[in-house]
Amino acid sequence: MAIAPGPTLETARLILRPTAAHDLDGWAQLMGDAEAAQYIGGYQTREAAWRGMACMAGSWAINGFGMFSLVAKDTGLWVGRIGPWRPEGWPGTEVGWGLLRSAWGKGYAVEAAQAAIDWAFDHLGWDEVIHCIHPENTPSQQVAARLGSRNRGAHPLPAPYQDLPNDVWGQTRAEWKRR
Repeated sequence: MAIAPGPTLETARLILRPTAAHDLDGWAQLMGDAEAAQYIGGYQTREAAWRGMACMAGSWAINGFGMFSLVAKDTGLWVGRIGPWRPEGWPGTEVGWGLLRSAWGKGYAVEAAQAAIDWAFDHLGWDEVIHCIHPENTPSQQVAARLGSRNRGAHPLPAPYQDLPNDVWGQTRAEWKRR
């Protein structure tokens, strides 16, 4: 099994690990679902989802971090991607998320984001964490608020996303440690 280099984290219900080649079916399902992918780049074919998955594996290889593949312990199934992300031109050091619709409403995003934020602060040395959220994406705003982040206002994303509305939610390391 080919897997990108990086750590594996565990929470009570989830395994967070770097991208693996066998994650493609899950990535394709996530990005092939127009509703689930609406705020994370939009609908993509399986081939385009592969490119996104390979990009994340590449981030692990060249940056030492990337979004983790999220696996439910009880089923062993891939349920999403979540974690640190900072492509060129990004507005800050982000912990983002994207989950299959079948994983919505279970608290997985908050549970996994807490572990990913702890890891980013403790192992990457980040001083702040942000979440880029479309102003109409109420569920992600709720996740960010549950994490203790606040809306810092509108901020453009780099190309090819420059025309999409985006709010930056976030908090500092000190704010995170005080929670």
